[in-house]
Amino acid sequence: MEAIRAFIKQIQSTYQRFAAWLSGKLSAGIYAVSVLLFGQNRTDTFLGWSRDRTQAIRHYAADRFDTQSPYFKPIYRIWKVFIWGIFLAIFYIFCVETNFLWLMGSMPSIEDLQNPKVAQSSEIYTSDGVMIGKFYTENRTPVAYDKISPNLTKALIATEDIRFYEHSGIDYRAMAGVAAGILTGETDRGGGSTVTQQLAKKLFKTRKRSARGLLGYIPGVSTLIYKTKEWLTAIKLERYFTKEEILTMYFNTVDYGNNTYGINTAAQSYFSKSPDSLNVQEAAVLVGLQKATTTYNPIRNPKRSLERRNVVLAQMAKYKYLSPQEADSISQLPIELALKFETPYDGNANYFKNAVVDYVKKWGDENGYDLYTDGLKIYTTIDSRMQAHAEKALEEKMRQLQRVFEDHWGKQNPWRDENGQELTTFLEDVVKRTSRYKALAARYPNQPDSINFHLNKKDTMTVYDWKTGGQMVQYWSSMDSLNYYKRILRAGMMAMDPYTGEIRAWVGGLDYNFFKYDHVKQGKRQPGSTFKPFVYTTAIDDTTYNMDPCDLVRDEPYTKEVMINGKMQKWSPKNSTGYFTYSNLTLRRALAQSVNSVTVQLTEKVGPQNVANYAKKMGITTPLRSEMGIGLGIFDVSLYDMVAAYCVFVNSGMSSSPILVTRIEDRRGNIIEEFQTEHHQAISRESAFLMTHMLKGGIEEPGGTSRGLYNFEVGLNQRNEIGGKTGTTSNNSDGWYMCITRDLVMGAWVGGDDRSIHFRSTDLGQGSRMALPIVGSFLERVYKDKSIGMVPGPFPKPSFPIEKEYQCTYEPIQADTLEFEPDSGDFLPDEIEFQIGPPPPPPPAPDTAKKQ
Repeated sequence: MEAIRAFIKQIQSTYQRFAAWLSGKLSAGIYAVSVLLFGQNRTDTFLGWSRDRTQAIRHYAADRFDTQSPYFKPIYRIWKVFIWGIFLAIFYIFCVETNFLWLMGSMPSIEDLQNPKVAQSSEIYTSDGVMIGKFYTENRTPVAYDKISPNLTKALIATEDIRFYEHSGIDYRAMAGVAAGILTGETDRGGGSTVTQQLAKKLFKTRKRSARGLLGYIPGVSTLIYKTKEWLTAIKLERYFTKEEILTMYFNTVDYGNNTYGINTAAQSYFSKSPDSLNVQEAAVLVGLQKATTTYNPIRNPKRSLERRNVVLAQMAKYKYLSPQEADSISQLPIELALKFETPYDGNANYFKNAVVDYVKKWGDENGYDLYTDGLKIYTTIDSRMQAHAEKALEEKMRQLQRVFEDHWGKQNPWRDENGQELTTFLEDVVKRTSRYKALAARYPNQPDSINFHLNKKDTMTVYDWKTGGQMVQYWSSMDSLNYYKRILRAGMMAMDPYTGEIRAWVGGLDYNFFKYDHVKQGKRQPGSTFKPFVYTTAIDDTTYNMDPCDLVRDEPYTKEVMINGKMQKWSPKNSTGYFTYSNLTLRRALAQSVNSVTVQLTEKVGPQNVANYAKKMGITTPLRSEMGIGLGIFDVSLYDMVAAYCVFVNSGMSSSPILVTRIEDRRGNIIEEFQTEHHQAISRESAFLMTHMLKGGIEEPGGTSRGLYNFEVGLNQRNEIGGKTGTTSNNSDGWYMCITRDLVMGAWVGGDDRSIHFRSTDLGQGSRMALPIVGSFLERVYKDKSIGMVPGPFPKPSFPIEKEYQCTYEPIQADTLEFEPDSGDFLPDEIEFQIGPPPPPPPAPDTAKKQ
C-alpha cells in the first residue's frame, strides 16, 4: 500500500508541476494576446487593477460576508465561474490568435493586416502610354478615397453600418439588437456585422477551407471560430487604418457581379462612369447590389434591383442623408444602365497582348509573380498609333484580296492538290481534326451517322464577316461554318525597330475573336524567295568567297544530283518566268529580279550549311537542313524570325533579339525589372551596308519585284529609300513581303489556312500582289501620321570605308517603268524538270555590267 501511495503522490506532484508550467505558459500567452489586442499599457493597467480589485473584494468579503451563511457558497461559486469565464474567453482568443494545436486555423499576420493584398488586375500599356488590356481573375482597379462619390459612402453607411464612425470595429449595440430580435422573434433589426467586419471577411477569406483548423469542421463551432476571427481582425484593422482608408479598401474589394470587382470597375461596367461621378440613384443601385450580386443584379433581375435600390434610398432618408421628398422622388425613377463591360481582348493588338501574356506568365513563374492577381503594370514596345495603322492596312487590303479570291474561284472549291485537282475529301478530313468532331466521336463511338447528323445540324451562330471586318449571324451547320472559314485567306504583319529590337506593330491575323492562331510567331510557313538574301549575305560576308554586289553570275539552267526519297536524282529548278536569259547578271540585279538560277548557283558555291549558319546567326530559330533548296525558302520559318533577321541589314550587321516588354512595375509603381534586347554582331558592317544596297534594288532595278511600291506614295517619294524582297511558294500557297527603311523593318505574310488553298495564277498569288500592299499601305499611313514623327528619308551613309564595289554600271532605267518580274517561288527537290523559254539569243556580247 505504501508503494501505491508513494506512486499516487508522485503522479500528483508531476501533475502539479505540469499544471504550474502550463499555467505559466498560458498566462504568458494570454498576456501576449492582450498586449496585441489592447496594447501593453492597457494590459498592465488592467492586470494591476484586477489584482487590486481581487484583494479588495477578498477583504471586503471577509469583513462583510458571513462565510457560514447558506448564501455564501452559491454566490462564491457564481463569482468563480464568472472569473474563470473571463480567463477562458481570453484563453479562447489566445487559441484563435495562435491557432493553438492547429485547432482553430490560421489568422492574418501583422504584415498581412498592415499591407492587405487583394487580387488586382494587371494592365498592359503601349510605349506611348495607352492602356490596351487588363488581365485578371478578378477585374479590379483600385481608386483613392477622393475618387469615390460621397453618395456611395452615405448609401453604404445608411444601409450597412450607421454607427460606422462611432465603433472600433464591432458594433456591440447592433449585436445586442440582433440577439434581442432572435429572442423576441423580430426579424427587422438587421445584421450586427459592421463594414469593418465585412472588409475583414472579404480581405482575408476567413471562411475559406485553408483557414480552417481541426475544429473548423464541426458545425456550429466553425461558425463561432470564423466569427471570432472576423471580430478580432476588424478590431486590428481599426487600429491600423483610418475610417476613410477602411471605406476605400471596402469599396475596392467588393464583388459587384459579372466578374466586376471594386467600385471603379463597377461604375465603368454598369454606368460607363468614374466612381466619383455617380449620382444618388446609381450609388444606391451598386450598394444594393452588394447584398446579393445575382438576386439584385440590374441586368438579370431589374425588378428586384429596383426594389433593393429603393430600400437603400429609404435607409438614406431614415438617417437624414436624403429628405423624404428626395427619396420619394428618386424612387420613382427607373434604373438607367450604360453597360460597358471589359474583356482582356477588347480593342487593338490582341495577338500582341496574347504574346505578352505568355511572356509575362513565364517571367512570373520564374520570379514569383502572378499576372492575374498581382496588379502588375506591364509597359510594352508596341506603338498604339502604328498598331492601329497596321491593323487598318491589313484589314483593308485583305478585304480587297478576299474579294479577288472569291471572284477567282467563283463556285469552285479552292482546295487543290499539286496538280490543280480538287481535294474531294478535304472538308471531311479537316473536320476530323476539330475539337467538335472529337467530342462527338467520344460521345457516339462507332456511330458515323450520328456524328454526321450533328455536324450537319443547323443552328444560329455568329461568324466573322470578311466583307465588313465585323461579325454576322448565320443559320449554319458546323460543316457550313467550316466550308466558309476555309475559304478565307489569312494574314500576319509585324514591324520592328531595327536598332532597339522593340516591336512596334504586331497583327497576327484578321480578328482575334474568331481566329486565335497567330501568324506572326506561332505560324511557320515556307518563306520562298524572301530567304534568298541569306544566300547573298553568305556570299558577300564570308571572306572565303568575298563577293560583291557587282559580281556577275550567268542566268542559265542548273542541274544537280540530289537525294530524293532515298535515291539520287537530278534536280533542275526553273525561274518563275519560265525561261532563262543566258545573260550575266550582277548579284544586285539577280536578287532584285529574284532569279532562281543565280540563287542556286550561289548556294552551291557557298554551301547550304553555310547559308543555314548565317540565317541562324541573324535570327532564324527554326530548324534548317543542309539542302540545296534552302535559298529558295523550302523550310518553314516564322514572320517574327524573318523580321528580326532583316533588321541585321539596317543595324550595321548587329542582330537585336526582338523584345515585347520594356519594364514591369508592381501595383505601387515600383519597378520590378527592366528589359533590354540582346545584341551580337552577326555580319560585318560593310556586308550589312552592301545588303541594304542590294535590297534597294528591288524597287530601283528594272524588273525588281518590289516595284509594286510605286503604287504608294512611299515608293514615289524620291527622297525616300526602301529595300524589300518578295516571296512566293509553290502553287502560290504563301505570299511574303519583307521591307526595310531607315527607321523600321516590316514583314507581311498572306496565305490560306491550309497550303492547298491558294490562287491558281501566280500573277494573283505572288507576294508582290498579296503581301506587299499591306506593307505599302501601313508605311504610307505611318508617314502621314504626324504624331508619330517618322518621315521618309535615305538610309544613313556609312561612317566607315566601303572596300567592295557596289555601284554597278547599267543602262539607265525610266523612272516611270513600273513593270516587274513575277516573284519566283520555292522549288522542292522533286521538281526535276526545268523549263526553257523562248529560243536562246545569240551569244551575248561582252558583259555590259561593269564595276566602277
